[in-house]
Amino acid sequence: MIFQLKKFHSILPKKLNTISRQFSFLNNKLYQSSQPLVITEKVHDTLFIGINRPDKRNCVNRETASLLRNAFKEVDQREDIKVGVLHGMGGNFCAGYDLDELSSSDVNDIVSPAPMGPSHMLTRKPMIAAIDGYAVAGGMELALLCDLRVMEENAIMGVFCRRFGVPLIDGGTVRLQKIVGLGRALDLIRTGRGVDGKEALAMGLVTESVGVGTALGRANQLAERLTKFPQECMRVDRRSVYYSAFESKSLQDALDFEFNEGKQVIATESVSGAKAFIESGIGRHGKFNLKNLEELMKKGQPKKKSVLLDDDTQDK
Repeated sequence: MIFQLKKFHSILPKKLNTISRQFSFLNNKLYQSSQPLVITEKVHDTLFIGINRPDKRNCVNRETASLLRNAFKEVDQREDIKVGVLHGMGGNFCAGYDLDELSSSDVNDIVSPAPMGPSHMLTRKPMIAAIDGYAVAGGMELALLCDLRVMEENAIMGVFCRRFGVPLIDGGTVRLQKIVGLGRALDLIRTGRGVDGKEALAMGLVTESVGVGTALGRANQLAERLTKFPQECMRVDRRSVYYSAFESKSLQDALDFEFNEGKQVIATESVSGAKAFIESGIGRHGKFNLKNLEELMKKGQPKKKSVLLDDDTQDK
């Protein structure tokens, strides 16, 4: 009896630890299941779109894809939003499509031409990717969808789906070679190898390589800068770039599109912008602080005094 009691007391702590771990795991699962798969948050004029499946390294399933598509549409449709920032919750950007879901699917289950969600969209407004952890396979394709990519130095991008026979069907073969060139695109697509922030920056795959834990903050800074510019002009120029890269039939076609679209902005923004420069000194000496530009352009008659201010994010 005493021996049995001692044995009970000796195994009790182990049992309690096991139960505690199981309860903690269940609690985390319950917490994650109670949270939306995509979290959106508006900060000033920017909509942050967070993929929220950290237990799956933010792999996208059908429900997540639908929510991402809706979030991208929200960026375009809301007048109070000028820029979107895509990021992942819990230390990873996105590790691609959910292989658990894919393993129980057949080709007839893939009803959407964009399984990752918004990957066949071209938004009217700029999108920025804040990349940490893994941005691989379909996650890399989501990053390529964005105009700017800020990547932490220890993050990894790559066509990891090469290992499992999963093709790039969310724009990877289309956008990657336009961004880094045919040779580098074929290297990454054929080998499936991963690249860190330093190599990604060197090959032009990302816009900036930043320190660990700073990608989202830097993306926010870039977004804030973009919101200060005259928006119609920026969107027209951006659209012309995409038209030239993916849709134009010839050089002349691209030049005609650029001119015809751009001339519409001259009356609405260019004239008042030029007045702001001449009469108020905004933008002189290469300054990129445009804090009061929108207000002055709306008035149409800029004030005589300079409104240039120091800005931590202005170009040096």
